[in-house]
Amino acid sequence: QVQMVESGGGSVQAGGSLRLSCVASGVMYRSYCMGWFRQAPGKEREGVANIFNRGGMPYYADSVEGRFTLALDNAKESLYLQMDSLEPEDSAVYYCAAAAGICGRLLRVSEYAYWGQGTQVTVSS
Repeated sequence: QVQMVESGGGSVQAGGSLRLSCVASGVMYRSYCMGWFRQAPGKEREGVANIFNRGGMPYYADSVEGRFTLALDNAKESLYLQMDSLEPEDSAVYYCAAAAGICGRLLRVSEYAYWGQGTQVTVSS
């Protein structure tokens, strides 16, 4: 049984930082691509970053490259997203997700099978 629970969202001013956490129960003993997505009101859900849980480099969306950092701790079954230099355009509900198999690129929404409930991030100008 795979369960994913996000935390760490909140409100911050532009230029600030937030760290999102995701506890991913049931995935760390198998090969999964672990990722973060976000969805702003009226917009489609978009991929932010992902990483293969057996090792390898993370992949980032162009819009967050250099500002966001993805980290994985298999011992804690946790995925993290450190968000720095936040901009109002980063405001959205952020979701963690898991897809069976490897990820040598940024995966699409449709490729993920397991999702968390989401956590709100609001960046004010």
